[in-house]
Amino acid sequence: MENIGIISLYGLIFGMVGTTLGGIIGAFLKIKSSKFLGFILEFAAGLMTAVICFDLIPESLEIVNISMCIIGILIGIFAMILCDKIVNNYCKDNSKLEKNNMLKTGIIIAIGLAVHNFPEGLAIGAGFEASNILGFKLAIAIALHDVPEGISIALPLKSSGSSKMKAIIITTLSGLTTGVGAFFGAIIGNISPILIGVSLSFAAGAMLYIVSCELIPESKRLYKGRFASLGNILGLIIGILAQQI
Repeated sequence: MENIGIISLYGLIFGMVGTTLGGIIGAFLKIKSSKFLGFILEFAAGLMTAVICFDLIPESLEIVNISMCIIGILIGIFAMILCDKIVNNYCKDNSKLEKNNMLKTGIIIAIGLAVHNFPEGLAIGAGFEASNILGFKLAIAIALHDVPEGISIALPLKSSGSSKMKAIIITTLSGLTTGVGAFFGAIIGNISPILIGVSLSFAAGAMLYIVSCELIPESKRLYKGRFASLGNILGLIIGILAQQI
């Protein structure tokens, strides 16, 4: 049990370090141009697309078959649609929120990435159960990947009028689920690897919804030109390169 506690602590620390760093960067970026803000949002979308296509789904398919992977993706999309409806209903009761698309986008991304961080924690926990070297390798890689994700949460929140501190705190809290995932990953790593595979595809579905229904539409609302789309391409390329680290 002590070993599980230590693994959970590692997951919590590495999960929060990456998202917090990204939150700090996003909160202190001074962006007044809608054109550049659209570029940043699509850059985050490109990074997430790379994580979905070259990280989450391939890792899921190494553990489960294609049918289970697709089921996990569909459940992830459905879960985010449900979260989106809940947030929209909440916003309708608050006129300030209803008119603030950036704030709604930031909230949805925070929820989605909190969901996404759980299976990452599962991977860390299962990795440590296999070996400390594998566990630390996964934890460091996930922490690095969490930096741009933290930026994608903090930036819309700050642009919506939220304070820098509030944006950083919300971003940091989205990393808490990595520690929770690491706890369960340490327990089930050698019992039910199928659950980890489905959780990875579930996270892929949640992120796919965020990219398709939040980041890109919000970017196009801010700026309809080609420059924002170049951010998506650049983010995808950098995301692919990051997989080689």
